[in-house]
Amino acid sequence: MDWYIKVLKNYVGFRGRACRKEYWMFILVNIILTVVLSLVDKMLGWQRAGGEGVLTTLYGIFLFLPWWAVHFRRLHDTDRSAWWLLLLLIPVVGWLVILIFNCQRGTAGVNRFGPVPEQDQDSHAPLIS
Repeated sequence: MDWYIKVLKNYVGFRGRACRKEYWMFILVNIILTVVLSLVDKMLGWQRAGGEGVLTTLYGIFLFLPWWAVHFRRLHDTDRSAWWLLLLLIPVVGWLVILIFNCQRGTAGVNRFGPVPEQDQDSHAPLIS
């Protein structure tokens, strides 16, 4: 949960880098909270005409900026510009490319977007020394 809170506190931080763990823990907590809110929406009958729940929709709006910010920082960690997120406009293929980028190890050492995040020093070390 600390990783999730860290992303929320840095909700407009589009500069710097985000390690894989920070990104994926944020996504995991996000999915869990979305499922829980969706169930609460169904139990309370708070669904709109399209079937989406009111609480789930509000949560999605609330997380829009933090999600984009952590996505930017994750791409920066792999030494890619956030312009790569335009691939999300290409269904399936673009999504898969961004998923692969987000699963990759960040660049070791300082890159053009800043130093390695403190929490992730070990995972940027080379596999073979």
